[in-house]
Amino acid sequence: MSVATRVDWEAVIGLEVHAQLLTRSKMFCSCRADYLGLPPNSNTCPTCLGLPGALPVINREAVRMTIRTALALNCEIPEFTKFDRKNYFYPDLPKGYQISQYDLPLSRNGWLEVEVEGRTVRPGITRVHLEEDAGSLHHAGEIQNSPFSLVDLNRAGVPLMEIVGEPDLRSPLEARAYLTTLRQVLLYIGVNDGNMEEGSLRCDANISLRPRGSEGLGVKVEVKNMNSFRSLQRALEFELRRQSELLDAGGEVAQETRGWSEAEQRTVSQRSKEEAQEYRYFPEPDLPPLRVSREQVEEIRSQLPELPPARRARFESQYQLAPQLAGLLTARPQDSQYFEQVVGHGVSPQLAANWQSQELQGLCNAANLGVEECRVGPAALAGLLRLLEEGKISSRSAKEVLAEAFESGRDPAQLVRSKGLGLIQDPEQLGQLVEQAMARQPQAVADFQAGKTQALRSLVGLVMGMTKGQADPVLVDRLLRERLGSPQA
Repeated sequence: MSVATRVDWEAVIGLEVHAQLLTRSKMFCSCRADYLGLPPNSNTCPTCLGLPGALPVINREAVRMTIRTALALNCEIPEFTKFDRKNYFYPDLPKGYQISQYDLPLSRNGWLEVEVEGRTVRPGITRVHLEEDAGSLHHAGEIQNSPFSLVDLNRAGVPLMEIVGEPDLRSPLEARAYLTTLRQVLLYIGVNDGNMEEGSLRCDANISLRPRGSEGLGVKVEVKNMNSFRSLQRALEFELRRQSELLDAGGEVAQETRGWSEAEQRTVSQRSKEEAQEYRYFPEPDLPPLRVSREQVEEIRSQLPELPPARRARFESQYQLAPQLAGLLTARPQDSQYFEQVVGHGVSPQLAANWQSQELQGLCNAANLGVEECRVGPAALAGLLRLLEEGKISSRSAKEVLAEAFESGRDPAQLVRSKGLGLIQDPEQLGQLVEQAMARQPQAVADFQAGKTQALRSLVGLVMGMTKGQADPVLVDRLLRERLGSPQA
């Protein structure tokens, strides 16, 4: 039975999102936080390896970035916070514990506004706290079938922010929209690169089922190993089916951690779910508590940029863009900045939005680039679009020029001149071509004069084809009507 037809059970979903912070150094030592591409286990020191006698030192910038995120998510910032030891044993945790936060985190009680299929939901944020990342395990294939795993500690100690959501999401689609919106916020405030495939942004989901309309909570299952928005949605849809079928058959859901298998498109059991007391939290004895003054909080708040919902609303009102188009242009901060720079050169917002979101974005997608990385800068695109607005180049030629400029990096306006792609606007030259078109399509001429005005399109199209799209279509239309006369009523 499909998820859509289940009406007896209601999903209760909460997400735990881990985001690596874009600091230069690790959380408690001076090793590089950017570890990708380094030889395994080369980015380590006695502190991040947990060797005897090595003491941690708090990364101040990581603390500021966490507060910045918490404020963007409407959280409260307590004046007193501390770090704790979270004790568990795993191959990628060299100390045998993780420095994290438990009962006195950096923030609490926030919320995030999310748009889902034309409606707005506002799931709560329990807390945003700071911790250190573990190392990474490299499996031979998928974890459940791997004959061995290799440990790389280059990532151990990287500043990791955990954003714990309330169980306020009611469908896999809401969960996907929540994660998408949260990623946007992190990109806008510059604390995370949003790369789920490389693991700098990771998401775990807690899901349980309860009878629809009830207030109680069912047995919670944690789902891990989801490295894309699609895999998050599919994993939760699978769990909805699995748990509802189990409950319908009179069975019980086990509290456990399950992993998503992309190859098998299903979740698989990994281990029983730990409770907080099993981690034996206690205050980190090697780090002092932190006091966050109100002045520090307000200073960080004053530096927050315009966030995605506000920018999207402004694009709709200021530039008169449709909601969907405004959403596309504000998906990433770089996209919205590029658009406003193009418009700043005097181009129509609607024209700029259409060309950026369709023609330019299509080229970028094919090359796996962001607009900020491509060779066509905002000024270059604006120059091309001004030629189009002024009627000096056809849309067909503009697309051809944009594609070549994207590949070569040459200025589009120079390409138009060098290729002679400007519109043909000489009435005498076009008049001769119009006569030729009429002679080649006498039936279209007769149809138009008999009152079938749509026949004019074929004549205009023929002239455009004869000039490879360079004829001014407005002038061609006028010249044809002058020669054909008024159609019969």
